[in-house]
Amino acid sequence: MIERIRTRISDLLQIRYPIMQAGMIWASGYKLAVACAEAEILGTIGSAGMNQELFRSQIRKAKALTKRRFAVNIPLLRADAAELLEIALAEGIEVIITSAGNPAVLGPRVRKAPGVLWIHVVPSVKHGLKAQDAGADIVVGEGFEAGGHNGVDEITTLALIPQLADALSVPVAAAGGIADGRGFLAAMALGAEGISVGTRFACTQESSSHPNYKQAVAAANDAATVLFAKRIAPVRAIRNPWVERVRQAEASGATREELEKVYGHSHSRKGILEGDVEEGELEAGQSCGLIRDVPKAAEVVRRFVEEYERDLDRIRRFQP
Repeated sequence: MIERIRTRISDLLQIRYPIMQAGMIWASGYKLAVACAEAEILGTIGSAGMNQELFRSQIRKAKALTKRRFAVNIPLLRADAAELLEIALAEGIEVIITSAGNPAVLGPRVRKAPGVLWIHVVPSVKHGLKAQDAGADIVVGEGFEAGGHNGVDEITTLALIPQLADALSVPVAAAGGIADGRGFLAAMALGAEGISVGTRFACTQESSSHPNYKQAVAAANDAATVLFAKRIAPVRAIRNPWVERVRQAEASGATREELEKVYGHSHSRKGILEGDVEEGELEAGQSCGLIRDVPKAAEVVRRFVEEYERDLDRIRRFQP
């Protein structure tokens, strides 16, 4: 395999390969973060779904198992985002990833923390420029192929990444629709200096997602997911009876209040953590059509790099 893939992102994060494991709700606990860190990419603990004490506990468990650097993800729409940030900083976390909100909310506090790198996830060039202006060190551009909550403009990864790379001076990582080395290589060709991967790592042995969820992802095809709940907060998940009820309510012209009643609460927990594949929200990206097994995280990293190297060589030789 390639000894090291050198980019500004791999240099900034002090990792061997410029791959970041996304901080996915109910799937990104300390075990996955540690496994990814030990595989010499950026592992991430996702705070979404965690209360403050569980978040602190997850960080401490991870630090007890690895000396390598890992990140935490904090959704800015959380009412206690500032408190979660203070917990992370107090526990010595050196990489903060923020998403789902205005980067100016916590940007000034992150910038004051010595030696801390700040990554912000965006769905558009406009939001990327805001993140850069707020002081983000790295911007992740997430196309609407990605699982979970997405931007309202529905910009694809293929279109978004080169525009972000042209518009920003900070390094850009690509997210959305990437599940193998071909996607890794394509993202780099588009101008990204690294990738952020969610669904593929959610479907690994160390992921805290339920086995039923992992089986649903591995069984999914290219048309298995749908973007829905657009009038509440756009989300991509695998189709199931609950998703179809929400979509039918949308199609019938239900008001936002009526949609919120149908959408309900805690469906992502029910689907991803508890394994209810009929009534839960099985957040997954369109890349689930590329996923057919549930390996260890280190094996996923190995495949990414080997496939990247293989296809880079193929392109260099111009062979079909």
